[in-house]
Amino acid sequence: MNSKLFNAVFFLLPFLLMFGQESNQKSVAITVYNNNLGVVKDVRTLDITSGISTIKLTDVAQYIDPTSVHIGIEGEVLEQNFQYDLVSMDKILNKYLDKSIQLVNQKGELIEGILLTSSSNKIVLQKKDGGLLLLSDVSDYQISVNALPEGLITKPTLVWMVNSSKSGKQDVEVSYQTSGMNWHTEYVAVLNKNDDKLDLNSWVSVENKSGTTYKNAKLKLVAGDVNLVQPQYNNRRYKGEMVMAMDAMQPQFEEKEFFEYHIYNLQRQTTLSNNETKQVSLFEASDVKANKKYYYKGGSYYGNSANRKVSVIIEFENSKANNLNVPMPKGKVRVYKSDGDALEFIGEDLIDHTSKNEKVKLKIGEAFDIVVNDVQTENKRISDRVSEQEYEITIKNKKNESIVVDVERSLGLNWTVLNSSLDYKKIDSQNILFKVPVKAEGETVLKYKVRYTN
Repeated sequence: MNSKLFNAVFFLLPFLLMFGQESNQKSVAITVYNNNLGVVKDVRTLDITSGISTIKLTDVAQYIDPTSVHIGIEGEVLEQNFQYDLVSMDKILNKYLDKSIQLVNQKGELIEGILLTSSSNKIVLQKKDGGLLLLSDVSDYQISVNALPEGLITKPTLVWMVNSSKSGKQDVEVSYQTSGMNWHTEYVAVLNKNDDKLDLNSWVSVENKSGTTYKNAKLKLVAGDVNLVQPQYNNRRYKGEMVMAMDAMQPQFEEKEFFEYHIYNLQRQTTLSNNETKQVSLFEASDVKANKKYYYKGGSYYGNSANRKVSVIIEFENSKANNLNVPMPKGKVRVYKSDGDALEFIGEDLIDHTSKNEKVKLKIGEAFDIVVNDVQTENKRISDRVSEQEYEITIKNKKNESIVVDVERSLGLNWTVLNSSLDYKKIDSQNILFKVPVKAEGETVLKYKVRYTN
């Protein structure tokens, strides 16, 4: 419906206020996972009468998994319901099919009739004289109805039938899972002039699209691959507001091991508004030693054999000696370098969850001034079980500095290198690595011959 129809909401306010039960939220804690999952621990103060009664809890997540709800109450829970048929103009009008409604145009003229159909901002009314009024666009009308249709509510609501042993106020703890919550990590790395050190900043982005706001919440983030049987709900897409928490002078998260994962506990309360992405600093590190490498594998860095380009790789150790030694959640790493005037973006890559003392490898891009000519010069069948293949890889360096290119080859099974122009290292049963030096403005030819036995 057109936005002008929302004027009709004012006719419904007395009825909307009837829904829900007053409760005082004492505390709320949110644990967010990497895979569209949040766990909410909500403590409310409720006034409960002894015996059997009904209590309602509003302002819960719209995408709650009702089967995950747990309530801690002094008494017995007999029945639980999750009501989520929320008020909207379309739903109200659909409930008023075959019933009387009123329309008022901009001139103040009143039109009354039986609603026969309502769809896509168009309605058909049956007038009192029996005639039909067809309105192809009701944008210029206010619509009035007599009451809020039964079954529609303004907020997602949990409803319990309970049997309490006493009357009075209780602190009731409710926990549940909800989809529509996620978090991910972004890293910003700045390389120095010589490409041998970098500064690294890490930001956590927490997304809340669960359908409600969590005020002054205790926030925890769990890093790791938690197994879920199936997605809880389809997460609707929203345009969110980006909120930056810029104070990064002190570490804001306390990190610790948790089961087979890592958990990050924000050392202050924060508000997660609905349809909001909040960014908080995770850590900062400077003077991290790094190595720039050139890498070729008969294709791109990801194994596309049609590619003859050399990848540029930045590597560094996540170790205490290298000013890091922190569990690094998976995320995107953007790399910048100064051209003498300003920082310029030079590439980005994704990293998986990386433990302490492990190596981080980033593909930054492909080298402009390094050219590879990779050909198979011989493919000979010696016998039914034996064949030989020979390769020649020419690497041309157009740069004004000498380089070393790591050339990795996948040989498959049952192979023997008969000869090679450079030494190689066996990586595993199927792969070997050559380190090919190439002088400035020069070229190097790598030749090797392999025998296969079936």
